[in-house]
Amino acid sequence: METLFWWLLAGGAIFTVVSVLIGDVLGSWLDGALELPGLDWFRPVVLLGAMTAFGGAGVLLTKYTGLAMGWVIVLALGVALVIGVLVFFAFIKPMANSEVSSGFSMRELTGRIGEVTIPVPEVGYGEVMIRLGAGNTIHTASSFDHKPLAAGTRIVVVEVAEGVVRVAYLDT
Repeated sequence: METLFWWLLAGGAIFTVVSVLIGDVLGSWLDGALELPGLDWFRPVVLLGAMTAFGGAGVLLTKYTGLAMGWVIVLALGVALVIGVLVFFAFIKPMANSEVSSGFSMRELTGRIGEVTIPVPEVGYGEVMIRLGAGNTIHTASSFDHKPLAAGTRIVVVEVAEGVVRVAYLDT
């Protein structure tokens, strides 16, 4: 049984190294093939983490305790379960809920504060820069109250219509 523990420990460690080195390539090839809908906890990372923990705990319990093999297996399964749950809740769940995107909806711009980059005439279009998230976005703008806005003027987006932000002078 100790040989099985060693194989599980070594296999999990080797898979970890391989997945770190070429994980993105494997992920694009498999493209979610190993993920089962509705069973978020049944992911290769969780299962292989638990498998590695089972092998490692089995080796340690066999070598450093005088427990019978039945108890070693039970305790190693308990360690594997705990490690699997920790991997799922510490890594998988937070990563599934995180989003790294610079995408936004034009509707989100209403109420945002920005700065005129190209002067906005009374009637016609100019350009404004609005800070959104970790970056700046540039948008075509028209004056909401039909007053000219010079470059460098701080503005607020009043509404968005047909892809154009309608802005007004921000009185601070």
